[in-house]
Amino acid sequence: MPAMSSMASESEPAPRMEIHVNGQPQLIAAGQSLGELLLALGLDPEQVAVERNGQIVPRRLRGGVQLAPGDQIELVTFVGGG
Repeated sequence: MPAMSSMASESEPAPRMEIHVNGQPQLIAAGQSLGELLLALGLDPEQVAVERNGQIVPRRLRGGVQLAPGDQIELVTFVGGG
């Protein structure tokens, strides 16, 4: 018979944290990277500029940037026109 503690941990929701994206509160999975956030939001990482807590984050570093509770993320997408 399985231990009660393992059953309880399986039903617990994954830890979440709040950040702000373009000024709006957003709940995300704890430990999520900036690159994972972009993918979760359905954004093309090649078509977006990212600022975290007032500092530009280069594309090559986004996958390694761990988000933290309270982070302020600003996203600007590039739109072609004519």
